[in-house]
Amino acid sequence: MSDLAELLASGDPVDAEATWPHALVGTGAWEEAGRLLAAGDLTLLGLWGETGFVHMALLGAAAEVAVLTVACRDGRFPSIGRMHPPAIRLERAARDLFSVVPDGLADLRPWLIHGTAPYEFLPVEGEDLHQIPVGPVHAGVIEPGHFRFTCDGETVVRLEARLGYTHKGVEALLAGATIAEAAKIAGRISGDTTVAYAFAFARAVEAAARVAVPPRAQALRGLVAELERLANHLGDIGAICNDAAFAIMLVNCGVLRERVLRASAACFGHRLCQDVIVPGGVAGDIGTAGVAAIGDLLAEIDRRFPPLVRLYDETASLQDRTVGTGRLDAQLARQWGTGGPIGRASGRAFDARRDLPYPPYDRLSFTVPVREQGDVDARVWVRIREVEQSVAMIRQILSALPPGAIRLAEGWQGGATGREGMALTEAFRGDVLAWLRLRPDGRIARCHFRDASWFQWPLLEAAIEGNIVADFPLCNKSFNCSYSGHDL
Repeated sequence: MSDLAELLASGDPVDAEATWPHALVGTGAWEEAGRLLAAGDLTLLGLWGETGFVHMALLGAAAEVAVLTVACRDGRFPSIGRMHPPAIRLERAARDLFSVVPDGLADLRPWLIHGTAPYEFLPVEGEDLHQIPVGPVHAGVIEPGHFRFTCDGETVVRLEARLGYTHKGVEALLAGATIAEAAKIAGRISGDTTVAYAFAFARAVEAAARVAVPPRAQALRGLVAELERLANHLGDIGAICNDAAFAIMLVNCGVLRERVLRASAACFGHRLCQDVIVPGGVAGDIGTAGVAAIGDLLAEIDRRFPPLVRLYDETASLQDRTVGTGRLDAQLARQWGTGGPIGRASGRAFDARRDLPYPPYDRLSFTVPVREQGDVDARVWVRIREVEQSVAMIRQILSALPPGAIRLAEGWQGGATGREGMALTEAFRGDVLAWLRLRPDGRIARCHFRDASWFQWPLLEAAIEGNIVADFPLCNKSFNCSYSGHDL
């Protein structure tokens, strides 16, 4: 029996028929889960609260997933963060939102609630150190976040980020919403990840209802998810190079990204494919003209992308900026369960599409690119290889697009009432978690989302240490963490 199975067996099942097991456990089992996380035997997928309870999603060594819940006596629960640092910010957020206090957590500074008191950044000691405050308002069109640099000359000794400025009460908005209303909100949590959030929410609802969508809908979901990945990776590759003063990559990658967005609009009526994935299937089909548009797009990427890759690889001045810069240690990537290109560039070969397979990826052939160096260059190369893999997957999907319905018949939601569901989907940044519980009337009782950025922002702080201040934009863009998806 695995460690995770033993923890589940010690508690009471919450929903015996749930896709992934969920148990209400005592404080002993909860704290044992913390020790297993600290030892590296489990990976934290999420931690969130509600009035009187705290929940934790865990990934076991054999890719098994489960949820543990502990009751909060007098509004308190044993802190996981005191044993396992990736839980610290999650517990601070849960405390702000639901007044559940993590016993033993040393850092109880407000995370999402701003303006009530001066924020005390972590102390740094040493001679000749100075601080550089940046943000929360930044140059250009960018979301707000505050970065506090402590430097020795030009070298960064410590970076501490303060986020939460884009907190918009998403979880409160979801409570009491209909499934259709909640789906709209899910798709607007983070604009560049609208497909992945909608995908995760839809799969969580379908898991609660114990239904599977039609094969054609499954294929179309994979298509729009890979189009979203293509657009974002192309944009990121160009933007990283631009932060190293190599604007020609930004321009050419920007042209390809624009081609992806136009093809998406031609196929599904929206450049970002917003509201295409809905609970029960997809909102619209792709016709022959759409298939042709995607074919033309892929041909253009085949023609224009390889020369850009060679240009990146053969430009010594660009390599001088990216190779060895902003290294993320592999042990930290594993400890934090870091997903997406950030984790894979530091040797953590996790991809929800492969390791927790869901349609249509369980029928597709693809490779998960992994690098070991953990620097900006490695993060660029992972994105380059993922662009190539997405192109190949889109071709597979279109070559075997099944006929039939694109949505379940009306009334399928009735099987979901009073139940809970959870899903992970692979977004371009990494895995997105969606967990929900439905009321007996079919409306949302509680819904929680966890963006990959929760386990990436803290590692940017680690990766920049020892680098010069001028390399922060380059490191920051190579991470490209989400503000909006993180703050909810």
